[in-house]
Amino acid sequence: MNLKEWLNMRRMAVSSEQSLDGKLFVQFIALIYLSYITRRMQENELFKNYTMQEVLDEFDIIECFEVPRQQLQIGEIIKRQEKLYTQLGVMPPASLQ
Repeated sequence: MNLKEWLNMRRMAVSSEQSLDGKLFVQFIALIYLSYITRRMQENELFKNYTMQEVLDEFDIIECFEVPRQQLQIGEIIKRQEKLYTQLGVMPPASLQ
């Protein structure tokens, strides 16, 4: 997968220099996260069972609900997702009450 295309970095369709700065900043932070995930996957030999896209897809299906005047609610996290969080060295999100 072409990382520049994946992060939508090919065309900087922005209307101002300030928008360009913001877009570059967000993409820079995204690259830091991807680098961290890649390193942790290598350390824990997760590439034997998962691709980067499969790991991201696994987390993408976790839902977050916003109810007006209440805290955010995290959807159910299954054991497989919880194990991936642990292997990546990240605390799984807890449902907020």
